[in-house]
Amino acid sequence: MRHAVRALVLMIFAAFAGAATAQAQQPAGPVSGLPVPRFVSLKADKVVVRIGPAKTHDVKWLYQRAGLPVEITAEFENWRRIRDSDGTEGWVYHSLLSGRRTGVVAAKSKDDLVPAYQSADAKSDVAAQLQPGVLASVKRCSGTWCRINGQGFDGWVAQDRLWGVYPNEKVE
Repeated sequence: MRHAVRALVLMIFAAFAGAATAQAQQPAGPVSGLPVPRFVSLKADKVVVRIGPAKTHDVKWLYQRAGLPVEITAEFENWRRIRDSDGTEGWVYHSLLSGRRTGVVAAKSKDDLVPAYQSADAKSDVAAQLQPGVLASVKRCSGTWCRINGQGFDGWVAQDRLWGVYPNEKVE
């Protein structure tokens, strides 16, 4: 009798484990009803990135910078697969992400400075010279220019110099 109970418990455990594994292997899809891919930002100062869409998966990475832009590349239930500007990917719980748009300044080479202009025109006065990696709030984008601001600067940058917006994307 004892062996029968033990076998039954093991069978129940195996059934639950199999169901959980099958559920974790389902293809990701747009469960939020929002477009995938899309850019968002990290809401918290500490965001744990996991190798899969569940708290039982190992931690892959820890972000420690709220506001950092990330791209959602897939969705599974309340989990979002994200990619950062370096190409690192992993899964994050949805409540750790914000719809607030931000961008990271991207220069053609690491020593270049990116000009932020007074208006959306390369002939206007330069408001600031930004180093690669500077984090900015994206206020709006026309498809070629983005108005950004951050600590000590406010201006317009060429849209292709900003990671966190798509080419030709319009942001209102």
